[in-house]
Amino acid sequence: MKAYLANGLFSLADRMVNEACAKQLREAIPQIELYVPQENPAINDKTAFATSEQIAEADLQALEESDVLIAFLDGVEIDSGVAAEIGYFASLGRPIVGVFTDVRQQGRTNEKKINILQEDATENQFVYRNLFVVGLIKKNGIIVDSLERVVEEVRACDVC
Repeated sequence: MKAYLANGLFSLADRMVNEACAKQLREAIPQIELYVPQENPAINDKTAFATSEQIAEADLQALEESDVLIAFLDGVEIDSGVAAEIGYFASLGRPIVGVFTDVRQQGRTNEKKINILQEDATENQFVYRNLFVVGLIKKNGIIVDSLERVVEEVRACDVC
């Protein structure tokens, strides 16, 4: 099975999350062929040079060859590159596993959080994700909240 790991890759935090997720997937599913863009030096060695077209071509080829997309949704907003990858992959009709680990998901049944939101929208204790992007993921897959669930969902994927 081939999989594509989509996340930001410019901050230390993103690169560390990508490395941890890739390691966990490769250990749990030894037969997986995992494409992680930050591991592609031809387009992501930032001391070298690659045009926007070269970057797009490399990542599009990897997306087209992949059976499943694993896409991180964390951050202030969904990373713009990740959103584009989700849109493209959704058009292929293949499974997507969205990963959303934001701790603000906790307490969704806390009445105080719900009541204050109804009284004053600026007291939003939760987090917003773009509903079009979320809809593309849900139409083609699932959104999970941990790396362990990522492994479970990728294993359960029809193409495994």
